[in-house]
Amino acid sequence: MGGRCARWNCGRSSDGSTGAPVILGTAGHIDHGKTTLVHALTGVHTDRLPEEKRRGITIELGFAPLGLDGVGQVGVVDVPGHEAFVRTMVAGATGIDLALLVVAADSGVMPQTREHLAILSLLGITAGVVAITKSDLVDAEWLALVEDDVRTTLAASSLASAQVIAVSSTTGAGLDALRQALAHAAASVPARSSDDIFRLPVDRAFTVRGTGTVVTGTVWSGTLVRDAAVRLFPSNATARVRGLHAHGHVVDTVHAGDRAAIALVGVELDQVHRGSVLVQSDAWGETRVIRADVMLLPHAASTLGPRSRVRFHLGTSEVGARLVVRDTEIEAGVTLSARVVLDQPVVVRAGDRFVLRAASPVATLGGGIVTDPLAPLRAKPWHVAPRDPRTTLDLLAREAGSAGVLIRELPVRLGIMPRDVVPLLDSVQGWRVGGRLLDGAARASLVDAAIATLQDYHRAHPIEPGAPLQWLRSRLRASDEVATGLLASMIESGVLVATAGTVAHREFVPRLDAGRETLSMTICAALTAAGAEPPTVDELALALSVTPEAANELMRWLARDGSTVALEPGRYNLREALDRLRGVLSSGMTEPREYAPSELRDLLGLTRKFLIPFLEYCDREGYTIRGELGRRLAVISPRPRTV
Repeated sequence: MGGRCARWNCGRSSDGSTGAPVILGTAGHIDHGKTTLVHALTGVHTDRLPEEKRRGITIELGFAPLGLDGVGQVGVVDVPGHEAFVRTMVAGATGIDLALLVVAADSGVMPQTREHLAILSLLGITAGVVAITKSDLVDAEWLALVEDDVRTTLAASSLASAQVIAVSSTTGAGLDALRQALAHAAASVPARSSDDIFRLPVDRAFTVRGTGTVVTGTVWSGTLVRDAAVRLFPSNATARVRGLHAHGHVVDTVHAGDRAAIALVGVELDQVHRGSVLVQSDAWGETRVIRADVMLLPHAASTLGPRSRVRFHLGTSEVGARLVVRDTEIEAGVTLSARVVLDQPVVVRAGDRFVLRAASPVATLGGGIVTDPLAPLRAKPWHVAPRDPRTTLDLLAREAGSAGVLIRELPVRLGIMPRDVVPLLDSVQGWRVGGRLLDGAARASLVDAAIATLQDYHRAHPIEPGAPLQWLRSRLRASDEVATGLLASMIESGVLVATAGTVAHREFVPRLDAGRETLSMTICAALTAAGAEPPTVDELALALSVTPEAANELMRWLARDGSTVALEPGRYNLREALDRLRGVLSSGMTEPREYAPSELRDLLGLTRKFLIPFLEYCDREGYTIRGELGRRLAVISPRPRTV
């Protein structure tokens, strides 16, 4: 793989330095010299496509390494400036740490300058430098006017404090000062933590013979090691990492902020495209509904209605979307909570920033911040501010009800580090069951429902020792995990009593009412009359004109009382009758040998229909032992009778 480095890396390196976790992205109007400036700074010409070279414009994202004193190597993402390729610019700008806004001295601030600057502001990019290129083509007076125009334009943006450096890519003037300014700005960028869950939005995918499918992108969070298992969305395919490159070097690990190329095993090229996302950890998942704080740019041409259609850009993803707000419009400069319903699933995380653009006429409208990446389909917008993980978790748990919130999803759903999940859970009042967190009110409601359901069962079945545990679990409107945990906690606390697969309320005592008492006496009389050949429960029910369910219930009661014994499913006999038969058996099996079934049939006077169940009962109770030829009396004492 190392021999193919130049064929599938994400940027070539000439100095052998290791990659620093800082990504710099260019921005600016078409033909203002972004690509030429990157070439002057790095020695790499990022326009690689034949059409780019023929037309002299950047169409696709380009990449190059840039060494900065005191910082190390940063990855440069060169974006197109043409208005037709703003979608590509957004894909490149999302995820950068540092912006290099380029303005040509002979043109000044232009429409795409303003649009790119607005996009940088929407994405929360606050670190950056402005390069006024082609300074050798204008005089000092004109250059001063352009600088003044640039500073005025920057004033209302996220780059208001950015240094402005005049340069010439042709003569080299100002390049050293620009490098120093970039190094200063890069040093102020907060370091990304590698102690996080891994995510990489894919911006390129291709195949290399002998290597397979290769994807490239900027590592947004976490680390990834060679041979690790990963998932690829939206296909949800699983793959193994065959090899890694970072900033042009073969490495064993890539970190947050690295410009990486990843060779994958188990994924075909047609399963990957720009907009795919490579992740690790089961915290990640696809979504088509998010909650977000949405705002329009101050210069937006129109307001957005309660169900407006827009284009949603996040990372390298671009999908159609519908904004849902409550009985109002989103006006320029006003931030509103909205539900964003996406045409296709995406992978997002709380805190992610996105851009909204109009489809026709094409224009950047505004953007927002994801506040709930895995919102329910009918989620209502939130109206709380400011938000923090604990407040948000309380809201999520309250909304989830008996379903609970999946704990494994919290790093994504709350936008927090995995290490912060346990301390956060310890600080809230919710109830943890298995892998879920339930709001206290939801748990109380489930407890009330379980008790009410069980009491209804007790009223309908007053002589049963309790309801089947599985039956009660299935009656609760909760997942198996939650229902199982709830009933276990109620049993542990003593609210419920469990016995042999049944569960009862602690205050419940089985009792025969007058009608059942009379019926049980009638059943016992019928069994007494039947002697050694009792009828089935169904036959008893028919003879007594009661339902089979009522007869079965009473037979189980009598069996628990010790009055009857279940010889086989659906057939009971009085214990006194069985004791008499056992006495006959003991007195007749005097020889120490095995007695054949025919001998025992003659001894007991039973037909085969009743003989076999009785003998099997004797085997179970330890009175007899079955051998190859028949049965013999047990030497050991029979097991004690259970009442």
